[in-house]
Amino acid sequence: MEVREWDWEKEAERSILLKAVSSWRDYESDWFRVSFSRLPETVRVNPLHPDLEWVEAWLTNINAKQIDWFSGPGSAWKLPFVRGSSVGETKIILNALHKTGRVTRQEEVSMIPVLALNPQPGEIILDLCASPGSKTTQICEHMGDSGAVVANEIVSGRVNTLVSNIQRHSCKSSLVVQHDGRHIPMVPMEGYDRVLVDAPCTGSGTTRKNPDVWRKWIPSAGLSLHELQFDLLKRGVSVTKPGGRIVYSTCSLDPIENEAVVSRILLDGGVKLISARNEIPEIPSNPGLTQWDILDDLGNSTDSQEFPDYLVPSNIEQVNSQLNSCMRIWNDKIDGGGFFLAIFEKNQQSYSSVKKEYNNPESVLIEDHPSYPQPVGKRYSNQFLDKWGSLPPNLWNRGKSLFWSTEEIYKIWNSVRARRKKKNLIPGKRWHPLKVIHLGLIIAKIRKGELERITSKAARSLRKYISESLIEVDSEIIDLILIGDEPEYSTVFRNGSDFRGSYVLFDHSGFLLSVWIGKKVTAMISSEEKIILRKIRGI
Repeated sequence: MEVREWDWEKEAERSILLKAVSSWRDYESDWFRVSFSRLPETVRVNPLHPDLEWVEAWLTNINAKQIDWFSGPGSAWKLPFVRGSSVGETKIILNALHKTGRVTRQEEVSMIPVLALNPQPGEIILDLCASPGSKTTQICEHMGDSGAVVANEIVSGRVNTLVSNIQRHSCKSSLVVQHDGRHIPMVPMEGYDRVLVDAPCTGSGTTRKNPDVWRKWIPSAGLSLHELQFDLLKRGVSVTKPGGRIVYSTCSLDPIENEAVVSRILLDGGVKLISARNEIPEIPSNPGLTQWDILDDLGNSTDSQEFPDYLVPSNIEQVNSQLNSCMRIWNDKIDGGGFFLAIFEKNQQSYSSVKKEYNNPESVLIEDHPSYPQPVGKRYSNQFLDKWGSLPPNLWNRGKSLFWSTEEIYKIWNSVRARRKKKNLIPGKRWHPLKVIHLGLIIAKIRKGELERITSKAARSLRKYISESLIEVDSEIIDLILIGDEPEYSTVFRNGSDFRGSYVLFDHSGFLLSVWIGKKVTAMISSEEKIILRKIRGI
């Protein structure tokens, strides 16, 4: 039976979590007061989509408010209703905006780690624990369709979710891989420019989203996750280039999952903490803890001597003094969920140490597999030229799809091979240490070994390459197709032209629509895309 919201307050009042919070901060009642009401709906607008301005105008019209501390190439908005409670046309449009990649539903505090990561165009970035993909797509937005965003997930079901969300977003810089993050291979030579480690956690900061946390959370859950969190962060540091940035984040409030992990990494050496509160001062937050108790499952303090030294506050002043550079985000500070993050900079090191990592057995070549994306060959290149015009750069094919990536992803493929043979690196061109599941933007579909059609998501981006498949028509024809009609071929093309197959219609305003032309003219777009295009065109 569903528990009513007021029942959650009673559940929360007697929870172990509330007792634990009282040992982590003062005035826990301030935190508690805002920790069980439902979160407002929040979204991030995709700046890579050409309909950005229309989307922001629609959000303004429904009384959504921009999140003032958000700083990105796009914008973030708080809607005037709680999550999942939109109704009527607003619900229909909002769902369609999300499914077509124009907006991404994302919890407000979940947007912060990418702001701390501060991705730059052209960089090679790793999102080590990427699913469901909201942070991955946010990184891609910062990249502006350049660079490479390697999004890793180990669990197959979550990989599928990650791929779906990246395809929905339609960015060229994404590269989805499936590895145990504790052993992920290193990219060529120096490593990643930046790494995000948004680690699995107990979710003690998510009470406004997951009220079951009140009933289920116990301190031993954080103790059981600590080792995994440390190993993931350690590997994230290892595969980062000297001078690169690593961001560690959780949606937990427990110092065992947060400051204890950070302290242990600092004891390992090789990195220093950067003040998160200086890097993103707009975020209402508190510094990290320098002292904490280890709690039993009743929420009481235990004898810390029973636990490994790395779980307790460090007596080393050089380490302990850095912990206040971390960022703790409490519900009552941001009127959202709880969160923790730390920003590291990897120390400069000699090339010999980089070379040692690069020559590690974990970095050896994984043999090519037919299910992995492959650089497009002459067969599909020639078909593309014959059917549609000129060939875009950096194309790949896998299964029934043709993909378009960035130059940096293509360079990773063509980098030095890392196969060990007599302990030497072998020069070559097919270095492929990553189990690649998906990459880039799907631009065309393949059927029975033949390129069949241009995808609607790619049509605008491909315009300068597909001159042979562009057909100008009256705006009324496009409107007719969008409202659901499939006009007869003879009513659209009356000049004796013989068009058959995949084409892109455009009108005097430059609006593009992917269609399939046979006896009738059919829009090759989703129902959600039709909803938004009708709204934009006022039909």
